[in-house]
Amino acid sequence: MLQVVYRGRGRVSIAALICAKPGMRTRLIYRMRACHHRKNEPKGFTVADFQALLQAAHAQLGGPISLVWDRLPKHVSAEMRAWIAGRQDWLLVYRFPAYAPELNPAEGVWSNLRTKLFNFTVHGIDELAGLIKNRLKSLQYRPDLLNGFIAETGLMISGPA
Repeated sequence: MLQVVYRGRGRVSIAALICAKPGMRTRLIYRMRACHHRKNEPKGFTVADFQALLQAAHAQLGGPISLVWDRLPKHVSAEMRAWIAGRQDWLLVYRFPAYAPELNPAEGVWSNLRTKLFNFTVHGIDELAGLIKNRLKSLQYRPDLLNGFIAETGLMISGPA
């Protein structure tokens, strides 16, 4: 997950999955949440948001998911663990070591995104969110780049034995 803070008021939180399946193009599935600092507005992703992202990925990919996930507190919360346990028929979760950004392919997405946002001035959180969405959309059409993010981690993708 990446948070981009706007110097005015607000922040944009992004959660992304790099999805690889042997014989298919690598895909980027993401969700974004803009926070305007309004009363009762979540400041970032909730457990329900992560659950919705995984449900959407499952529906879009049309098959089981082996998820390699970091140890963000919401990822390892009791609520999320119980939700994952109820989906063992299609969701298998592996955890990264406690602090291992070098193993997380999504870090490549965040690094790439940061470099593409450097030279822009925005006039509000919604404009920032639109700019980020535009940049992420372009990454969705770059499976070669997404494969590079995976390769940088040293993780190997293999089909059934």
